[in-house]
Amino acid sequence: MTIQDRSAQALFPSAVSIDNLIFDTDSYKLSHFTQYPDGTEYVSSYIEARSPWDAIDHVIFFGLQIELTKLRGAVVTQAMLDEATPFLKAHGFEIFRDGWQHIIDVHGGRLPVLIEALPEGTVVPVRVPQLRIENTDPACFWLVSYLETRLLRAVWYPSTVCSLSFAVNRSIREKMQITDGSTQGAEFKLHDFGARGAVSADAAAIGGAAHLVNSMGTDTIGALAVARNFYGAEMAGFSIPASEHSTMTAAGVGGELDQMRRMLRANPTGIIACVSDSYDLMRAVRDYWGDALRDEVLARDGVLVVRPDSGDPVQIVPEVIEALMARFGYSTTAQGYRLLNDKVRVLQGDGVNKDSIVQIMEAMIARGLAIGNIAFGMGGGLLQKLDRDSFGYAMKASAIFRDGAWHDVFKDPVTAKGSKTSRRGKQGVMRSDSCALVARPAANIPKGADALVPVFRDGEILVRHSFDAVRARAWPAE
Repeated sequence: MTIQDRSAQALFPSAVSIDNLIFDTDSYKLSHFTQYPDGTEYVSSYIEARSPWDAIDHVIFFGLQIELTKLRGAVVTQAMLDEATPFLKAHGFEIFRDGWQHIIDVHGGRLPVLIEALPEGTVVPVRVPQLRIENTDPACFWLVSYLETRLLRAVWYPSTVCSLSFAVNRSIREKMQITDGSTQGAEFKLHDFGARGAVSADAAAIGGAAHLVNSMGTDTIGALAVARNFYGAEMAGFSIPASEHSTMTAAGVGGELDQMRRMLRANPTGIIACVSDSYDLMRAVRDYWGDALRDEVLARDGVLVVRPDSGDPVQIVPEVIEALMARFGYSTTAQGYRLLNDKVRVLQGDGVNKDSIVQIMEAMIARGLAIGNIAFGMGGGLLQKLDRDSFGYAMKASAIFRDGAWHDVFKDPVTAKGSKTSRRGKQGVMRSDSCALVARPAANIPKGADALVPVFRDGEILVRHSFDAVRARAWPAE
């Protein structure tokens, strides 16, 4: 969208373009072009997750390709520069107009930077760089750190969501192996309910796509568009017909049973989910689903998923499963755990986060219930209840080329006691003898062995990852 088009959508005159790349940085960076030592020609920076998030000490690198698509081609225009100059002067800055003019005149508005990164979907330990960026034009040494704001944002959020989703999915699979003897259907055990709780539509779509690296279940339609548009996935996830309280309470307390019956008859086949705690959850389970509607449930060519949606899920989920077993029966897995009649399952979507899911599953196991009985819907806990500090994501300059040589750049604040010490020198990544990814100075890595590979140079995307390839890297044995 052009500046003119964006301005036309504004409510007030003298509108500016929110999409102007010159605006997409932290204000203080507007002054940095004067702060580098004389003779500086190149800056090399890296992005890494600096610390584990509780017990999660590996991250899934994901989302950079979305940002590269936005950075490709001519992304800085004369109109943008002319717009930014007076606007940012009013903000308190004389911007580096000569530097931006150089990018427009010499590079046609393309960004003269080289970005090298791990392949998306790579499972990488914390404290290992995931991305390296340098300028390719010595006149644009200032541009590397100028881009930190958007590059770090582009990486930390989807990678954090993806890593959280990965860890939860792995826990589910581990527990399924214990109780069911297989992980069949695990790709639908963690469903994305997060769209309404995300801070924006863009966040929901990008975070939702990150979740889909590990799962096939989502109610975030924007995530499907991101997976298709930026990674070529024809259809990355699926959902099912489901009720909500507004539909189940539309006929009042006395009409709840009729609404449940309506749900069954409107969907004679396939999987459906029905929220059942509108008034009295256990009455709904025992008297409605388990008695008045039992024959219809069993006669359907499909599965009814009963959804409790209030109370302590560690207590409620096992009780609901056992109450359904009393009405619909169960089998016993080879591992000795009870599994509901295959016409009925349970979905827990309230009070769900990375910790409560494990607690619910442990409570089920303690009562002899197979994990195959349950699926989880995760909302704010998946897309919103996290931040850049969850894994301590940071982008830091580590080397500057000036006066004909590379010089180390690092920080080591005494007050941080080592927690914020940054890496020295141009950074690289290689696989150790045990095949683990480890950080190494780029100069110490044999030619061709650096796991950070060129993905973007001077406005061109050099590598395109498909969604299938990303999934295969994250789950190589699946």
